[in-house]
Amino acid sequence: MVARVDTVLREELDRPDGLASPDVFVLDPCCGTGAYLVEVLRRIGETLKEKGGDALLAEDLKRAAMERVFGFEILPAPFVVAHLQLGLLLQSLGAPLSEKRSERVGVYLTNALTGWEPPKGPKQHLIFPELEEERDAAERVKREAPILVVLGNPPYNAYAGVSPAEEEGLVEPYKEGLISEWGIKKFNLDELYVRFFRLAERRIAEKTGQGVICYISNFSYLVGPSFVVMRQRLLSGFDALWIDSLNGDSRETGKLTPDGQPDPSVFSTEQNAEGIRVGTTIITMTRRSQRAKQPRVRFREFWGASKREDLLASLAAKEFERKYKTLEPAPENRFALRPSNVGAAYRSWPSVVDLAGWEPLPGLLEKRKGALIDTDRAALEDRMRKYFDPRLPWDAACSQVRGLGRDAARFDAKHAREKAIAAGPFDPASIRPLVVMPLDVRWCYYTTVRPLWNEPRPKYGRQCWSGNGAIVCRRKAEANPEGMAFNYVSQLGADHLIHKDAYFIPLCVRPEPHSPADGPTPQGRLLPVEKPTAGIPIANISDPASAYLNRLGITAGREPREMAQSLWMHVLAVGYSIEYLSENKDGLRDNWPRVPLPNSKALLRESTTLGEQVAALLAPLTQVSGVTSGKTRPEMKVLALISTDKGGQMARDSGDLEITAGWSHEGKGGITMPAKGKLLQREYTMEERAAIEEGAKALGIASKEAFALLGPPTCDVYLNQTAYWRNIPLKVWEYRIGGYQVIKKWLSYREKKLLGRGLIIEEVKYVTEMARRIAALLLLGPALDANYSDVKSATFDWAGLAAQPAPAAKPRRSSS
Repeated sequence: MVARVDTVLREELDRPDGLASPDVFVLDPCCGTGAYLVEVLRRIGETLKEKGGDALLAEDLKRAAMERVFGFEILPAPFVVAHLQLGLLLQSLGAPLSEKRSERVGVYLTNALTGWEPPKGPKQHLIFPELEEERDAAERVKREAPILVVLGNPPYNAYAGVSPAEEEGLVEPYKEGLISEWGIKKFNLDELYVRFFRLAERRIAEKTGQGVICYISNFSYLVGPSFVVMRQRLLSGFDALWIDSLNGDSRETGKLTPDGQPDPSVFSTEQNAEGIRVGTTIITMTRRSQRAKQPRVRFREFWGASKREDLLASLAAKEFERKYKTLEPAPENRFALRPSNVGAAYRSWPSVVDLAGWEPLPGLLEKRKGALIDTDRAALEDRMRKYFDPRLPWDAACSQVRGLGRDAARFDAKHAREKAIAAGPFDPASIRPLVVMPLDVRWCYYTTVRPLWNEPRPKYGRQCWSGNGAIVCRRKAEANPEGMAFNYVSQLGADHLIHKDAYFIPLCVRPEPHSPADGPTPQGRLLPVEKPTAGIPIANISDPASAYLNRLGITAGREPREMAQSLWMHVLAVGYSIEYLSENKDGLRDNWPRVPLPNSKALLRESTTLGEQVAALLAPLTQVSGVTSGKTRPEMKVLALISTDKGGQMARDSGDLEITAGWSHEGKGGITMPAKGKLLQREYTMEERAAIEEGAKALGIASKEAFALLGPPTCDVYLNQTAYWRNIPLKVWEYRIGGYQVIKKWLSYREKKLLGRGLIIEEVKYVTEMARRIAALLLLGPALDANYSDVKSATFDWAGLAAQPAPAAKPRRSSS
């Protein structure tokens, strides 16, 4: 980083001696133990030597360390070490600091984020005069030094809290227009590294008017939707930007290279092989006094365990600039500072939010240690009857209800029980199915009486009635590998049904009067309905989506369910196309999913039919003929059959149905952590292969393609040391929805030491059912890809529809 700054000073800012130029003032605003400052002084020393350094070289270097190379640090311990390092460097060069002359290097104990402007009132007096002197000296640097270079490694902390008043709204410029212009309502721009970016941008672009910024930081700002205004300001404030992405992120890439090799953080060490969790990037930005019409934006990236060495070696490369790709950030790609394979076509398609009449709704959030959720309906009912029994003393109730008996943040356990009992007795109808994770349905006691659930989501809960369903997706896909980005449920759904923060789009909605329990009335999307009657379901589609359906001859006079099915089942069919997911991966990571709409009724009908098949396979309590009910398809008969190494029949009481193969363990705070388990990969038997070939023929799929979709190899997945599910094809086993490996995730929550019991027969058979549902989804892949291809080649002009004048206003009603 220091070498890059030295080079751009020479090549871009007319400082032929780079950092050694006497008018180059350098600041590391978060200098820690002084590593960057030491390297800056070494670079200055090398330049002075190259110029024929004389006997005053050390004194010149000491003057630079005292008068124009500055560091700010807020913590005393690294502040002391920084002084020690710089002092030892100068001493080793023969120019030690003089205690007699009170010489010191320009490292100050101060909060770098404050003190850049004179105080509006009288200056605060500190307890120790030395601290006042330190503060005043630091503020002289902040207000008077003509800083030309800002570099360093700003701290990363997304939980640092809102920028305090003394920072004088430091990051507010990065929030301007996020909601009104970009429609981005959820963001955290008070992250520490973002504050340091704003500090540097303000110092160079607004104060000095020219200079260099070089930071290594969290790389989330490169493409994250929340940072669009920040990126726009950096592009307008600087003339050239070089981005060196160092990857190494645990969430986005799983710390793997594109070819599956380890990709540790650039901060990894022998003691900590992975380094930090977040991906990182180095950005170098220059601003010239004579501004360019358009900024030059260059990008390159480094992968793998040797990235640090590769980065250093690149400094010696000939035609250095050619190692970078040229980027063209623009409003259409949200000023992205990383290459994207998202084309103009994807961005022209409507997002799921554009299609919905209501904003997507978050799912239920319990946070009561599973007290309100159970795999065993009888156990849950027994627990909740005792909880609601006013005759049972509090101490006795506590021992029965786990998390409901313990105080937590915003949760007074005893008061919550009193409030719940006062609201009404135990209600058996409140025990309802809850889809916790993909294909993982449990039982919950659902009530909107606060604060039993951490977030009962009453607006969402009112839309979960028999016959209704919901598309599930996220604002942006973050898991890696992600798998399918959509899900579908026909029961209540949990907040983390997909990883993380699942949002639900009910097919139909029942408008109801606003209730104080709902919280604030949401702003934004309105229901496209004329004179709605409370409680009567209407299709959850926006005005433009309704106009689209009308264009295709699907009129608003149809049943709401039929209208909703026509649209949302098509969305699900497209969302389960592997080609769609592959082609638009970066778009799905950027914001709400966008989906092409077919321009004919026939195409929409075909797509809707496929989507209905996908929905049936994803809904755990919906039976699917040939897969989970009726005459079983040939290829399904041989999948996931419960078996035992001992041979013969299995008995529940023998321990055969207990999961003890090590699929999970209890982590800190009782969290269920996944583990390796016992899995044996093997080739298909002749009988299994023949059955799959027969099934493929019936489906109109070539045998070779069927095996490519399912795998070889296949797997035997063990419950314990002897019992196993025989023949779960590898791609069925690895299948992911919303970041979760479906079958393995289900198993991890059923280990005996966590569940407290063995499986019942119905649960054992349900794993077989899950495997067959997933296999059916995989075998539907060619049809789903062909459908996506057909829709792409005959896409409805959504942008043209949106550009047309709006119809006459109709009475409308908010989602509350």
